[in-house]
Amino acid sequence: MAEPRGGRGSLNWTGHDTQLLVVAAIGIALIVLLIAKFKVHPFLSLVLGSAFVGLASGVGLDKVVSNFEDGVGGVLKEVGLLIALGAMLGKLLADSGGANQVVDTLLEKAKGNRVVWMMTLVAVIIGLPMFFEIGLVLLLPVIVLVTQRSKMKLMRIAIPALAGLSVLHGLVPPHPGPLIAISAVKAELGTTLALGLLVAVPTVIICGPLFSRLAARWVPVEAPAVAGGIDTTHAVDLSDVKRQPSFLVTLLTIIFPVVLMLLKAIADIVWPDAAHAPMIRTVLDFIGQPLVAMTLAVLAAMVTFGYSVGFTGSKITSKLSASLGPIAAILLIVGAGGGFKQTLIGAGVGDAVKKWAEGANMSVLVLGFIVAVALRLATGSATVATVTAAGIVAPLATTLSPTHAALLALAIGAGSLFLSHVNDAGFWLVKELFGLTVGQTFKTWSVMETLISLVGFGFIMLLSLVL
Repeated sequence: MAEPRGGRGSLNWTGHDTQLLVVAAIGIALIVLLIAKFKVHPFLSLVLGSAFVGLASGVGLDKVVSNFEDGVGGVLKEVGLLIALGAMLGKLLADSGGANQVVDTLLEKAKGNRVVWMMTLVAVIIGLPMFFEIGLVLLLPVIVLVTQRSKMKLMRIAIPALAGLSVLHGLVPPHPGPLIAISAVKAELGTTLALGLLVAVPTVIICGPLFSRLAARWVPVEAPAVAGGIDTTHAVDLSDVKRQPSFLVTLLTIIFPVVLMLLKAIADIVWPDAAHAPMIRTVLDFIGQPLVAMTLAVLAAMVTFGYSVGFTGSKITSKLSASLGPIAAILLIVGAGGGFKQTLIGAGVGDAVKKWAEGANMSVLVLGFIVAVALRLATGSATVATVTAAGIVAPLATTLSPTHAALLALAIGAGSLFLSHVNDAGFWLVKELFGLTVGQTFKTWSVMETLISLVGFGFIMLLSLVL
């Protein structure tokens, strides 16, 4: 990244800032080289890459360790428990025959390429109120089984689902990223929601079903042998199942946590002032928390996918235990990805990018997008990119109309999705759940995220010309 010329921010640029960006680039390249060339386990590669960045950036030895530990703890605190609960729910869904019911119904209603569009629609519905990681672990068994039954390549089915989840997560409230940007630039929630959906629909179509054709050619892999704790190499043993759950019961169980989170989002909009809100908002805020919603969903699944189909209590317990073993490596890798991200942030890479951005002189929409892109590339965190970019451009948003303030919030959200790579825990989550190599993950997931960012921003700029 070139040093800025002119502007207030350039006066503060130092050689150390340049060093930080170079060190970050070398650290990322080191991780890719260790995994792709020398076949070092991703967890160890991320640990070594984090150590290099921490030491080479001049951070104190005690901070090298604490930054990494904080990053691991932060990611596992938010994502790790949800992955475990999602694996439990997915195991019961598969072993009860519920996943078969969903897949059979999908394939019956939609033949051929229509399956791809049906998968996209399901992902959009699931992704509207739900965090990306939760939606992915919930949809994983369905993605794998649809791939097997439809005889299509994995990426033809997976990419539309990933695109639906990712676009909604980055551009549409009530997801935290868009809400953070809306608050910082003082945009109106309703306007941003409407424009976000207007941008999201064509972006999902282009980056999901249409791009999946290319992705399936670039990476023509089949469904993974083990996905999210579920062995997909053998047909599900339904010998203990006395009666399979109906499609309606299965669907209601799957969307149960979605409904709880959506109710929380609606309550927050209806009663924005928590201090004076009725008790119902407090209740909905509690049960709509992702961890609570997913825990309640697993408890519900123990009934609908457990006792109701004929499983005994000990059988249910054994299935829940069996779901956790295969995800141990996934949790370690995702946690280490969070550790590497926090190492970059702790070293000051995010501050260096912010300093560069303060010296830039360009359109506020373009500036918000580019700053978010730079921070996303440097730190791997969409949230950090959104918070920091919104803070930088917020003073420039005071003169914008409500419509353009909403477009600015969306531009920041689009930039925060750009090129997920090895410093993003989501990169490792997709890689491990779908059994891909690092190269295959770059060709599919990373390209898709970049396409979402660019296409979404393109539609935002078009709207800025006509609104």
